[in-house]
Amino acid sequence: MGQKITNFQLMAKPSGSVCNLDCTYCFYLEKEHLYPERKSRWKMDATTLENYVRKNIQAQNNDVVDFLWQGGEPTLMGLDYFREAVRLQNQYRGFKHINNYFQTNGTNIDDEWACFLKENNFLVGLSIDGDRISNDAYRLTRSGKSTFDAVMSGLEALKRRKVEFNTLTVVNAENVKRPLDVYNFLKRIGSRYMQFIPLVERAAAEPDSHGLTLIQPDFSGQCRVTDWSVPAKAWGRFMNQIFDHWIQHDIGEVFVMNFEQTLAKMCGNLSACVINETCGSNLIVEANGDVYSCDHFVYPENKLGNLNEDDLLTLVNTPQNIAFGQNKKTGISKDCLNCMVRPVCNGGCPKHRFELSSDGRPNKNYLCDGFASHLFHVVPKMKTLLSLLNAGTPPGKIRREMKRHYYR
Repeated sequence: MGQKITNFQLMAKPSGSVCNLDCTYCFYLEKEHLYPERKSRWKMDATTLENYVRKNIQAQNNDVVDFLWQGGEPTLMGLDYFREAVRLQNQYRGFKHINNYFQTNGTNIDDEWACFLKENNFLVGLSIDGDRISNDAYRLTRSGKSTFDAVMSGLEALKRRKVEFNTLTVVNAENVKRPLDVYNFLKRIGSRYMQFIPLVERAAAEPDSHGLTLIQPDFSGQCRVTDWSVPAKAWGRFMNQIFDHWIQHDIGEVFVMNFEQTLAKMCGNLSACVINETCGSNLIVEANGDVYSCDHFVYPENKLGNLNEDDLLTLVNTPQNIAFGQNKKTGISKDCLNCMVRPVCNGGCPKHRFELSSDGRPNKNYLCDGFASHLFHVVPKMKTLLSLLNAGTPPGKIRREMKRHYYR
């Protein structure tokens, strides 16, 4: 059994899977089948909200407590809901500092929302997949219409009120073809902190007994990788082209989460769960209080308990959750163990481990070829970058030095 988890995050989905959009690739919309009562009672109620705030603050071993709000679409809860959340945070915080992170599709953001987010220091993550062509490939309304103008309107409200924001871009089968178009568009609209998330899902030929089609990695029935998933090698090319442009032109001015995570691992630090040796410290709480080990593993067998009935630290440290986190390390593929870049990859997300390894086990990451081509491309350059950063070299000189060494 692994060590006791004392530092963790608990992301809330107060609207569950309920959303005002119908994104083709969304892995969470079908979770409505797990909660059929949601048609009439889909919002996280007042009791669950208070338990989330109180128990999250009490369970954290640090002076800083993070609250992560996601969905579905959290703006559907309404402003008064989040005013109450902030009131509860202030009631229970004691001497702890509270951070709020709010992931939204942006379509409901107006000046009133933006004022609230600014006044309460929320960091907003805006989901946008690039320009109109890229964004509207899969991110559509329930009537199949474009969402681009509504997202841009929400972004303008955030910028008017000087709300701190970053962008989250799902890299899929379409926008992966246009890496610099996507990157430069995000830069033009004012994003200075970008996250690129590779999309990988497999769909079963038939829904399971719970009505779910998008499956776990250990599923052995008839299935296929979805058409919207990003091809592995294309993912590597996408990240390499953005890195080469970023290191020559934008380092110090634009921050790319993916590159920062790799740099953190190269320095021997903990990083995002996707590239750490183990996981299990990034849990989610559903609208009714159910707690799961990860939002990519919201399946009945991964439910740990309920926030309204159970002690939060006990849930985090159940043998089930500890085993979930340790399985990432113990279940790594034979090919990963022999790979030179494993220390900065660690086999990637367990959700994506379903390809056959050289020993015949289906535990190799679908994105392995892409991760390998990206990391073998950037790690030597990042070693140079780290030496320059450690020497206190200013960004402008770093850009010139990188060009001189690698891009002449």
